[in-house]
Amino acid sequence: MTHPIYTQQQLRCKSLDQLKRIYSEIGCTVEVNDRRCKDSWRSAIARYQESKLQKVDEQDIAQGEFNQYIADQANAIAPEELTVSEISFYHHEYYALDRLIATIDYDNDLTQPWVVTINNAEVFRAATPMMCDRYIRIHYKDGSLPVQEQETPASTGNEIMFQIATECEKYGLELLDDGIYTSDGEKLGEVGFTDGHWWFIRAVSEGQKVACDSVDEAMQMLLVAEVLDWDELLNRPFDQLSQQEWRLLMEFEPVEELVAA
Repeated sequence: MTHPIYTQQQLRCKSLDQLKRIYSEIGCTVEVNDRRCKDSWRSAIARYQESKLQKVDEQDIAQGEFNQYIADQANAIAPEELTVSEISFYHHEYYALDRLIATIDYDNDLTQPWVVTINNAEVFRAATPMMCDRYIRIHYKDGSLPVQEQETPASTGNEIMFQIATECEKYGLELLDDGIYTSDGEKLGEVGFTDGHWWFIRAVSEGQKVACDSVDEAMQMLLVAEVLDWDELLNRPFDQLSQQEWRLLMEFEPVEELVAA
């Protein structure tokens, strides 16, 4: 909470009761030597205000020195590598491009209140934020700084089903509870996403899951299997085969039988 700053001239115009009220309102803690004397109350108020202004000035100076130190270190140690996001005077975040590298926080410790935190764990503690800044930059530059784990948002079941439904609509297919069907009612198979990987199952493959890179690729593989002329594919020159057709040939059982023969 902020309070008005009273000048000596303003204080001289106040009565004893008014000075006592001001003393209480600003939360003054300076001892009044003679509580019957207005000069004692004025002196206590003035000294208290002066101490508060000095504290604010010291914090502004410290913040300015810290900002300048960060700028100097950025040029001297790791030019254009790390950027600092000042969330508050007591919390700074360090980034390499858009990746969070580390944070500096203040925790009220009497001797070493500034802390470097990575992955929610304390890795370094110092008396000043400048020492923490130097620790981060030196160890980041030489590769010894612990790697900050980046948060990866997990895909929900609804998001997965929405992506599959969108692809089905794009290709004129129908998504039902037990799989993906053509407009004629023929089941092509299933598409899913498990442990960060897409997969598909052809209706004719008796439940065999095949990994793929995206939902679009999974849908294309189901469609290729539905319209494919296997004899034509087997007789086609190798350099005319698409990536999907190569994968289908590798999984085609008659090919395995021919190789075994």
